[in-house]
Amino acid sequence: MSYPMLPIPAAGEVLLVSTCYEDDRARWDQVLQTLGGRRDGDALVLADGVVRLRLVENPRWDSLYGGNFPALVPAGSQAPVVALADIPAAYGEGAVLLVDLCEVPGRGVRVPTESLGRVLTGLFAGTFRFDELVEGMDRYGDYRGDGEEPATRTPTAVIRTSFPPLPAIEATLLVRTDFNDEGGWRTLLDGLGELDDENRTQVDFEDLEEGEAGFGALVVDDREFESLQPGQVPVLVPSKADVTMVALADAVTLADPALPLLVVDLYDTPGQAIRIPLAEAGSMAANLEISNMDFAEFG
Repeated sequence: MSYPMLPIPAAGEVLLVSTCYEDDRARWDQVLQTLGGRRDGDALVLADGVVRLRLVENPRWDSLYGGNFPALVPAGSQAPVVALADIPAAYGEGAVLLVDLCEVPGRGVRVPTESLGRVLTGLFAGTFRFDELVEGMDRYGDYRGDGEEPATRTPTAVIRTSFPPLPAIEATLLVRTDFNDEGGWRTLLDGLGELDDENRTQVDFEDLEEGEAGFGALVVDDREFESLQPGQVPVLVPSKADVTMVALADAVTLADPALPLLVVDLYDTPGQAIRIPLAEAGSMAANLEISNMDFAEFG
């Protein structure tokens, strides 16, 4: 399914895209009240910055995720980021989501209103990098938020680029990214249990103990994804693929007896990562699938 391309912002503009709609009407009220600033036609001028936020909407962008938007940016756009007025922002539960378009396209960070103008101005001027936003996130994905430090710092380094899309299926994905520890990989596969002909784990629910959730996942064992980093994952998930969770099996995973997978957020703060022991991955996937828990609650 294709989606409308974004318009090209004018010089010094960042698009503020609504991804939350009710009866095909964009839910702007809470977002605009939170941001404040001065309206100038279809743009919003923030009090503490020179960058304008241009409001754009189309019901076909409803519920699209941050990682989907770099593919919708037309050639010629100079903006370093796009801002999303998504469900958390529209309902007053979170700041707007900035999505990287330049350094590692598709990863995101929520930037509080009081910092937004300064951050956008710095990104345009080149005096501020998106990496600094990622490094300054709290466990909830907020830049300089008042939440606790994340248990796992999301890496910003990029080792290689040009990855193929991930499979467009409704499933949890377990992606191998390290190919130097064959013994560790075999141990991980043994912990997953039997794989079927499509490389999916087979969960025998009769063998599960009370309260235990089996980890059903599609295993992606392909050198095309060697050295894939968390921030690069969201843009590789096809639009509306309904992928519940992407877990990476990297060098740290394979060297640790607990097999701590590096799980990547796709929705609230795209590209944010936490480590979850393999034994807990099934429970995490199940709770995310039914929206019983948010990603940050596992950190």
